[in-house]
Amino acid sequence: MRPSGGQDGGWRNGGWQDGGDPVALRSPALCRFFGAIMARRMRRDFHAVRLALPGWPDLPPDRPVIVWLNHPSWWDPALLIVMGTSRYRERPGYGPIDAAMLRRYRFMARIGLFGIGPGRAGAAAFLRNGARILADPRAMLWITAEGAFTDPRHRPVRLRPGIAHLVRRAPSALLVPLALEYPFWNESTPEALARFGEPIEASSFAAQPVAAIAAALERRLEATMDALALDAQSRDPERFLTLIDGTAGVGGVYDLWRRACAWAGGRRFSPAHGDVSDGGEARRP
Repeated sequence: MRPSGGQDGGWRNGGWQDGGDPVALRSPALCRFFGAIMARRMRRDFHAVRLALPGWPDLPPDRPVIVWLNHPSWWDPALLIVMGTSRYRERPGYGPIDAAMLRRYRFMARIGLFGIGPGRAGAAAFLRNGARILADPRAMLWITAEGAFTDPRHRPVRLRPGIAHLVRRAPSALLVPLALEYPFWNESTPEALARFGEPIEASSFAAQPVAAIAAALERRLEATMDALALDAQSRDPERFLTLIDGTAGVGGVYDLWRRACAWAGGRRFSPAHGDVSDGGEARRP
């Protein structure tokens, strides 16, 4: 279906470098559908999707929310839409994306993504769209604030300046840091790990210059990433809520042999590589 109100003409004439009005273009039904597709994809390609304790932040229902996060992987948008459409179904979710990518994959505008181009025009589009989104007290704006793929161990954490400018313009918003990483533990597939930090009132930055706001956001995100790094290094699922149980085991002949050994010994077979109940062929070092 083509967008109404002359929007298709905007795409054709190149007049929408930022992809148009994200609020008008977003389709709740398509967001739910795409969230289910991404959840199925993550179940297939990850051992588990886990959220570090204490888990989900407590968000008041009448406040817009800005979630700012690091950007370690191609998987980040998939994980965000899964989180947004499962836990926060009643909150319309949005996020910025490279404008060239949005022009290539126009359906992404229908799942809440809006384009950010280079230079001053791109910065202005980000602030304009951010203000439009955050006018809705139910909205959640998810921002991969590093702006480019960055290893989760890289320090110091550095953010693009746009988010600090947006925070100054959205005093009613609640700010929530989010750390992500995708380590391998004991299985052939990786873990998708997330941790929320403590929410912050955007109004607490009202009198501060942009540089000071940016530095504070960087420190908060870095602390959240450091806490997640310790969780990841522990390899302890008890430190997490499991959001999605995914793929376990190696598969093929190896798992057939393990299953046969478990059957011969009268033991329950588990495909998980770290589960010793099937005979303990692979034990944690």
